[in-house]
Amino acid sequence: MIRIIFPLILSAAFLFGGPALAQPVALAEDAPDTYTVVRGDTLWDISARFLKQPWRWPEVWRMNREQINNPHLIYPGQVILLDRSGPYLMIGQRISGDQRLSPQIYSEPVGTFIPTIPMRAIEPFLTHPLISDDPRMVEAGTIVATEIGRVLTGQGDNVFAKDVSDEHEVWQIFRNTKPLPDPVTGQILGYEAESLGSARVVQAGNPTTLQILSSVEEIKTGDRLVPSERPRVFAYVPHAPEVEVSGHVAGIYRGVSETGRHHVISMNIGERDGLEEGHVLALHRTRGSTVYKDEEENTERFDLPEQRFGLVLIFRVFDSVAYALVMDTDGPVKIGDSLRTP
Repeated sequence: MIRIIFPLILSAAFLFGGPALAQPVALAEDAPDTYTVVRGDTLWDISARFLKQPWRWPEVWRMNREQINNPHLIYPGQVILLDRSGPYLMIGQRISGDQRLSPQIYSEPVGTFIPTIPMRAIEPFLTHPLISDDPRMVEAGTIVATEIGRVLTGQGDNVFAKDVSDEHEVWQIFRNTKPLPDPVTGQILGYEAESLGSARVVQAGNPTTLQILSSVEEIKTGDRLVPSERPRVFAYVPHAPEVEVSGHVAGIYRGVSETGRHHVISMNIGERDGLEEGHVLALHRTRGSTVYKDEEENTERFDLPEQRFGLVLIFRVFDSVAYALVMDTDGPVKIGDSLRTP
């Protein structure tokens, strides 16, 4: 059975009076008393100005549920107020003189709200990696020809495919799968195919004619197609797993050797290990080992402790594989880096 990750429309669900974590939320050393939201901010970025652990912002937002139905709707121009007694974060206006502190919500056009994580980090992924148990993708269609005289093709061009029915109007295009190995055991976790774009059926037949609607790479014969689905809303609140989780970076999107902030990685753990969408994990890098030799030429080998260097936010979970967005890092993320409960 082919399983596919489709585009995600991100929104945030807030916790009101949820279970407290063992450690209290700590303020950043240079936390301001107020901050005015600007276009391009995210909830994670805003919270990082106030908190040492920005992913724990759902624990400190003080909102009135009767005043706001969607607490994630924060807009440019609004002022975030810090109450250090909690600490708590509130939405309000700058105050002076004898003005009363009063959290308020302002009306702005839909579409200008502040997202939880940067949409620009997700938008390039028209469809996310496809994970299949079948390396041959026997259920998928196949592009058998492009426009005459063109080896490669792109947006606006027509392609011709077999095993594509007109029951589905829009299809997602993928390159052939490649195995995704576990970086520790070498076991194949699944077969992954990179998204190339989408196409719409314009004439049924054998082969079927499709027009390419979008593309992130040039498309050629042999590329595969699966029916598209509607984007689904991905509602979550960032939180740590309730159990100890341990895994490793298994892959980096687009096959590069290392990556950084606001890029997508895959990992060798998934739902069966207790992961769910919205979980935050800490990145750890291996420092390797060292050999100590004393004056008498005696030697001892020591495995150096791992170093925590970043955080990732999980946005899609399969049985044995999960995908995450790198949110914070002070160095490159590489295949084999460790992931653990923060």
